[in-house]
Amino acid sequence: MNLELHIPDDAARLLTAEFTDLPRAALEALAVEGYRSKRFSDGQLRQMLGFTSRMQVHAFLKARGIHLHYSLADLELDRETSRALEESGNAGNPHVA
Repeated sequence: MNLELHIPDDAARLLTAEFTDLPRAALEALAVEGYRSKRFSDGQLRQMLGFTSRMQVHAFLKARGIHLHYSLADLELDRETSRALEESGNAGNPHVA
């Protein structure tokens, strides 16, 4: 989708003085707000911003002081996965099934 924004000249001058790529800055601002408000997932952010990995998304968010969405349920699932890997003897090698 293409989106056209009409910005008053004074605001445009201030913004272009700060951002060399104003369309990208606007896209990133929309992405950040969407993530903060939990409208967008990591995957949606990755796609929206053209990143190729989840780590790029995490670095982008970290650079802006935004914490990842990670709930207690996520933690418990990670703990269960870790326990299962330890019990199967594959805790040191995530590539072994």
